[in-house]
Amino acid sequence: MENNNGSPSQNRNSRSRSPSDHARAQSPIPHGGSDPHAPSTHHHPAYSFSYPPGPYSYNYYPPPPLSPSSHPSLPHSPCSHRYAYTSLPVSPSPGSSSPGPPINRPPPQLVAFNRPLPRLDYPLSLGVPTTKRRPPPRLDYPLSPGQKSAYSPPHYYTFPYHQGPKSPGVSSQSSQSPISSSPRSPSLENVICNVQISDSKLGAPASPSAPASPPAPAAQTGPFAPHFAHSNSVPFHGKNDEFNGCSDKLSGRRRSTSDVGDLKTSPSVCNESPRNQSLQLASYKGSSLRALLLHGNLDIWIHEANNLPNLDMFHRTLGDMFGKMPGSPGKGNTSDPYVSIRVSSAVIGRTFVIKNCEDPVWEQHFCVPVAHNAAEVIFHVKDSDVVGSELIGVVAIPVEQIHSGEVIKGAYPILNSNGKPVKQGAVLSLTIQYTPIDKLVMYQQGVGAGPEYIGVPGTYFPLRRGGTVTLYQDAHVPDGCLPNLMLDNEMHYVHGKCWFDIFQAISQAQRLIYITGWSVWHKVQLIRDAGPTESLGHLLRSKSQEGVRVLLLVWDDPTSRNILGIQTDGLMATHDEETRKFFKHSSVQVQLCSRNAGKRHSWAKQKEIEAIYTHHQKTVMVDAAAGNGKRKIIAFVGGLDLCDGRYDNPYHPLFRTLQTLHKDDYHNPCFAGNTGGCLREPWHDLHSKIDGPAAYDVLANFEERWLRAAKPKGVSKVKGNAYDDALLRLERIQDFLTVNDVPSVDDDNPEAWHVQIFRSIDSNSVKGFPKDPKIAQSMNLVCRKNVMIDMSIHEAYVKAIRSAQHYIYIENQYFIGSSFNWSQTQYKDLGADNLIPIEIALKIAEKIRENQRFAVYIVIPMWPEGIPTGAATQRILYWQNKTMQNMYQTVYNALVETGLETAFSPQDYLNFFCLGNREACGIYENVNGTGAPPPANSPQAQSRNNGRFMIYVHSKGMIVDDEYVIIGSANINQRSMDGGRDTEIAMGAYQPHHTWARNNSAPRGQVHGYRMSLWAEHTGTIEECFFQPESLECVSRVRTMGELNWKQYSAKEVSEMRGHLMKYPVDVDRKGKIKPIPGFEEFPDVGGKIVGSCFGIQENLTI
Repeated sequence: MENNNGSPSQNRNSRSRSPSDHARAQSPIPHGGSDPHAPSTHHHPAYSFSYPPGPYSYNYYPPPPLSPSSHPSLPHSPCSHRYAYTSLPVSPSPGSSSPGPPINRPPPQLVAFNRPLPRLDYPLSLGVPTTKRRPPPRLDYPLSPGQKSAYSPPHYYTFPYHQGPKSPGVSSQSSQSPISSSPRSPSLENVICNVQISDSKLGAPASPSAPASPPAPAAQTGPFAPHFAHSNSVPFHGKNDEFNGCSDKLSGRRRSTSDVGDLKTSPSVCNESPRNQSLQLASYKGSSLRALLLHGNLDIWIHEANNLPNLDMFHRTLGDMFGKMPGSPGKGNTSDPYVSIRVSSAVIGRTFVIKNCEDPVWEQHFCVPVAHNAAEVIFHVKDSDVVGSELIGVVAIPVEQIHSGEVIKGAYPILNSNGKPVKQGAVLSLTIQYTPIDKLVMYQQGVGAGPEYIGVPGTYFPLRRGGTVTLYQDAHVPDGCLPNLMLDNEMHYVHGKCWFDIFQAISQAQRLIYITGWSVWHKVQLIRDAGPTESLGHLLRSKSQEGVRVLLLVWDDPTSRNILGIQTDGLMATHDEETRKFFKHSSVQVQLCSRNAGKRHSWAKQKEIEAIYTHHQKTVMVDAAAGNGKRKIIAFVGGLDLCDGRYDNPYHPLFRTLQTLHKDDYHNPCFAGNTGGCLREPWHDLHSKIDGPAAYDVLANFEERWLRAAKPKGVSKVKGNAYDDALLRLERIQDFLTVNDVPSVDDDNPEAWHVQIFRSIDSNSVKGFPKDPKIAQSMNLVCRKNVMIDMSIHEAYVKAIRSAQHYIYIENQYFIGSSFNWSQTQYKDLGADNLIPIEIALKIAEKIRENQRFAVYIVIPMWPEGIPTGAATQRILYWQNKTMQNMYQTVYNALVETGLETAFSPQDYLNFFCLGNREACGIYENVNGTGAPPPANSPQAQSRNNGRFMIYVHSKGMIVDDEYVIIGSANINQRSMDGGRDTEIAMGAYQPHHTWARNNSAPRGQVHGYRMSLWAEHTGTIEECFFQPESLECVSRVRTMGELNWKQYSAKEVSEMRGHLMKYPVDVDRKGKIKPIPGFEEFPDVGGKIVGSCFGIQENLTI
């Protein structure tokens, strides 16, 4: 594998053949007759796609028609490429009545092709005949205070160590900065999705001492002018920071002199900055603030507050009460202040809490990625109480003041809801600077070339070089199930067998086996197609008897209990009590760990976290042979729990394996009641194996979690029982290699990987996070009200999306976020504040404005697992629909801005898909003998009779530009991305030899092979356009496949499906509006509105 027969450039040249050479290398696919829908003779890739003989015949997709494209020839036409593609017309929507070609045809005969594939050297920008990237623009923004590099680190909260006065001497750079001398005119990117700032929310008055930088230019006029909405600011009362003590509601009013009272004549409190000394106070009399797009990074320094009022009405704890009795030593009881920062209804940061202090000093730095349309940045000064918090007052900085990129600094009066100071002399000292995304050079390209590239900077775990990675799709891939994929350097893509590899790794372990899971079931069979094998439970017990240390860290479902021998399964059916009972009298140690909130949260927050959130990580770590008699760590990370219902393969059968592979593993929680004779729920997932230094970071995560979960409590704590003896001290084992000693793959090897581990986790779930916020800064942790948080998964997704240059491919179980930008004002403060959806939409908008092709493919389940008509399921679908709508609207606005709305539609750039399958059940009578048959009109009976069901997408992964991949346990919703909710883990990886930056052309490494293998599984074929996923041809072709598959899935007649990829069943018009498909307002057979319904249940449960 290390032989490279010449330099990379030589290999590329030798394999770059002309289309005619490609044509001569293969023969036409024989098809008798003159079937008008027979495949055309356009050339297929060099893949042998030989499915093993199955029990049914496959259909195939009609070929692209030979007619010219229906898209006009515009400057925004598709990229030129070396293949003579046949353009596709815009296909009818799934709900269209237009007749289509037959959809139940015999499969095409696939031809083996033995020579390597030609490289596609297509340009990055339209009309530019070059494959090289544009050089990143020179950074001419002023550096943030204390900044040493060209960009602010993307970790969210840091604490600079100041040597000198409490407030650093930071002033405006206007006299030196070219930005301030020539204010940056906001482009139409500054306005997205026709955002209307709420007219019915309580407003925060603009702080009178806000420095007045040059205002943003006036709004443009015309049909494509930006829409600057009136703002009433972020409310005092919101979902994320509850405050119920404000009685004066400034609803629906524009800010005027009457709103700010006599503050117009209040003197400025800040005298340190020459810029501030010459400023006039802003009154905004008779005018409203404009909402501008903040897309980039916000650097915020919260320095201190002075002369705060005492709002404490009672003591937080009994210790406070008795410790502060008259005559007792110590300070009196007063406010416990902290600051919450909000932009467009989203909380983007919170300082730590300082107890009993009216003059708190924080000196806390926040570097936060933003993609918010906002009029103000709001600082809520709050008093932390035992139940929630109480608002002290507000400071509001208009976005117009910071939009030019200047450093703005001041001490600002803290105002109440009437616009008056909460107390004479009460001020908040802060510094703020906005840097737009086009000035952040770290996002100007994808994976960087050279040793200076450090991956995602500012994270808890660093980028580790010199490892290897195996990528998995589904729990098992049978031999010959998927096509043979050729990569660069004459390499073949190997389809991994995930559970087989996990079984082998556990069987060969000699020192340790550590497992984390949302669910771990001792009865699960990891290998099912090679004769009888041990169950997972028996395998682990036998290994522990050999002297291997076996530790299981499993989420403790609070609804499952084992009391006096009476066991309840719990609402989530995770088998946690059952698994603990199985290992009770063995040397396997099982820790059932609940999601504890810790004492640093309010009582109400503690109860919410413990009742709603989970430990969601899925990892397996074992020792493996490292050569020369040494042992090393390898780790498996991804979305697959070792439990029931997860075993599946790319065929995703419904009935035919219920008496074989799934005989003792029937799983379908989408049905209520009897399921006798019913089909199973197919399962699609992504997973990975890491071999190299990064595997030790996965081990470190386990050790930190184990030490927290195993810490003695109650009587055990009083007895002083040891709790860390279970973990092996690897540094004391002579033959065990440490992270610094483990052999790594040389960077000269084209198969080398660079890997980085990311997490969503807080200090209540791990041992080792510091309590001192200033120490936490050095470990790249977020401090949020004295809880230290690692939220690097969200940072990794944002970094990868912002850096994407060609396409993004996502598979995820959920897709909810960016609620601050939803058009419905009543949902803006929902709290689904992760940036992933809006970052994707803004990336597409950016590429449209730059006249470049870009495409996004998102695969989600048809509905979240559970009863489709249930309240929780319907509400999740409702939030998902709002997320999709906001993204399509953003893309459409960009088309309008560039005058391309008649030539292109939002679906030429962004598409959502789901997976489904059909099987005729007649030959599988009584396939599931357990349980009584369901009633004839029940959803399960309807699904059985029609032989169709969704394939549940449980994946949590993203592929960018065929060079970078993220796989883990994190869903795209607030629960997984927040860091303080569900605990998650993920890995991000790339091959340095297979990147755009190194090759200046499309990578053809393992990441490319993984994406092509997934597309082959989902579509049942490989087509040439798949090599250029950003092209309009590929987008149209894949969408056409999805529409045809949906028609087949939803048709009355049962016909077995070869391709599973279906366009998500909603109609998206050319203006990006989403509505149900006529006749398919509900899911076939099972019911439930496809666009969801808004039921009154706890929001944090469903976002």
